[in-house]
Amino acid sequence: MAEMEDCEGVIATERYGSQESWKYLLKDGRMKRQKDALDGRLAGNSISGVFKSVFLPQGYPESASEDYLQYQLWDTVQAFSSSLSGTLATQASLRGVGVGNQEATVAAATITWLLRDGTGMLGRILFAWLKGSKLDSEAKKWRLFADILNDVAMFMEIAAPHFPPFFTLIVCIAGIFRSIVGVAGGATRAALTVHQARRNNMADISAKDGSQETLVNLAGLLVSLALIPLVTDNPLLTFILFFLFTALHLFANYKAVRSVVMETLNEARLSIVLHRYLLDGQLLSPVEANEKEPVFLSQSIKCTVFLSLTASFSFLSKIKYGATFRSLTLFYFPDPWELVSQSHKMINQIFQTFLKGKYNTSKWQTDWTLLDWNEWRVEWSKKRS
Repeated sequence: MAEMEDCEGVIATERYGSQESWKYLLKDGRMKRQKDALDGRLAGNSISGVFKSVFLPQGYPESASEDYLQYQLWDTVQAFSSSLSGTLATQASLRGVGVGNQEATVAAATITWLLRDGTGMLGRILFAWLKGSKLDSEAKKWRLFADILNDVAMFMEIAAPHFPPFFTLIVCIAGIFRSIVGVAGGATRAALTVHQARRNNMADISAKDGSQETLVNLAGLLVSLALIPLVTDNPLLTFILFFLFTALHLFANYKAVRSVVMETLNEARLSIVLHRYLLDGQLLSPVEANEKEPVFLSQSIKCTVFLSLTASFSFLSKIKYGATFRSLTLFYFPDPWELVSQSHKMINQIFQTFLKGKYNTSKWQTDWTLLDWNEWRVEWSKKRS
């Protein structure tokens, strides 16, 4: 008790996620609990505290990944610019179907809109069938692709009214592009949410992301109200503003996907890590590998090794650095089971340090990977005597 009386003051601070903060004070041998104050106000009731509780996930920053804030900031910029571009595209589409034109009929406008929606639905199903399995493993690539395609679709919608004979065809193609954007954008956002959630709080992060996007769209709506009178019947200004917003949109999207640091291995990141390991024995960290990961085109590092009739695995066992093996071609090997056994030993010898040593301490997640979901299986027959 005497020691407690000698150390009066704050003995502990308690904070509940991004909510209020409490202090435990020791005075006259008794402990008192009170809310922490910031600039004379209670921290939990401050404007920043309310903002965090409304737009950030519970427990931030501990409950989200380290790249969460940087990604969300760039994502906010791109959503705002995309909202303004979307307003220009919507105005052009309405003008193209006959809004404000006394000669246009309701039936013609309805048919055009139905054809656009119908072709978009078919495009959505087709894209999900062809590329759905790639959206997890290459989330950053397809996220950027979706935003680029979205800008292309909006440009087509803005340009469509200037080509009346082909208006329906152009808006139908744009509808297909927009449907692909919906699939790719939604699926990759879900994959990024899995990466950002660090406390199994995917639903909370997804809900707060929706709140952030709604706030940005509301701000874009207010700006659009002032923008529409300026661009009405002014195609030149419409195209100039669209290209400015598109440039900002693409730049913000590039910075957003570049800020994401995935700790799981996909084909591109694994190729980068293995290539560096085989060159000099160094294992790249997730940050270093993500910086080198391409977000536009896939990266492939191949080295085919041909063995002659007299070659053996003693040759391969001497190779440690300088090559990445994607395929191994053997012209002759007397016993196929010896091929399996020797190749297994070779892999253990070359990658022993990679698999058992540095890899486990490099902050890579090893419990699961993103090396596609190809249902490939091989079954070995029993060895015949």
